[in-house]
Amino acid sequence: MYLGYFLILLSATAFGLMPIFAIYSYDHQVSVNTLLFLRFSFASIIFFSYLFMKKGFVSITKKQFFTFFLLGSVLYTLQSSFYFSSIKYIPASLAALILYLYPVFVAILSFFVNKEKLTKFMVISMIISLFGILLVLGTPTDHMNIFGISLALGAAIVYSIYIIVGGRVTLQVPPLVTSAFIALFAAISFLIVGFSTNTLQFHFSIVGWLSILCISIISSVISMASFFAGIKLIGPTKSAILSMVEPVITIIFSTILLNENMKLLQLMGGAIVLLGAALVVITSEKKKLIENKMENHLQYDMMNNGK
Repeated sequence: MYLGYFLILLSATAFGLMPIFAIYSYDHQVSVNTLLFLRFSFASIIFFSYLFMKKGFVSITKKQFFTFFLLGSVLYTLQSSFYFSSIKYIPASLAALILYLYPVFVAILSFFVNKEKLTKFMVISMIISLFGILLVLGTPTDHMNIFGISLALGAAIVYSIYIIVGGRVTLQVPPLVTSAFIALFAAISFLIVGFSTNTLQFHFSIVGWLSILCISIISSVISMASFFAGIKLIGPTKSAILSMVEPVITIIFSTILLNENMKLLQLMGGAIVLLGAALVVITSEKKKLIENKMENHLQYDMMNNGK
């Protein structure tokens, strides 16, 4: 159990450091497309190399292959582009907090797409998160960059779509296989976009290369591997809740290393955002458990009636 907690916290820390590494790379003339192309290229090479060595490949259907293509080349590409572009216009700490509105969007999309019911407690939890983000954004006189905020919000919305679409296929295919194909397709997409827009360039300093390697290895491979390993030990609900320390890590390190300072009211709003997101996750899982129990009871009654 404690190992599971450690692995999830390790994953959250690695993810939380990602925007810090990205800002260092931007400071050394690395473009967004170059950064993301190299990130996913290195990550896919590591994932596929590991799978080849461990013989961890499984056969996948054409439908699953197409889903990986959609997840990697469209959704994850858009989400990464929006998120990594947003931190060029707004503080990394703010972008990380806005991204954590995604549980709210997942719940809303599940209501429309999967016809999942929204309980009163879930709606209250979502309102709490939205109220928190209003405190984080502050008043219009605080001169927040609307374009940067829109990009971070877009990243949260696309990420929620990614979760809804990928939820089913990831249950059928081992996580590392899924991660390998998604990283590969994302790398191909950024290669195409980079060439077509002439935004791929590789002449930057050693600090830029080190930042990209840190994003690829620490914030991609290690974070994903430790997250999946942690889920196996403590389950998805506890993992999702513990992962919410990720923006806290971003806030701490952006304050220490980048001199980004959030006002007390914004910090309070950030705490409220994470509280609301945690309540959305807990409520969703409880609802699923109740539905599963009801389904099991129904099956049991039908079996008894059949006898």
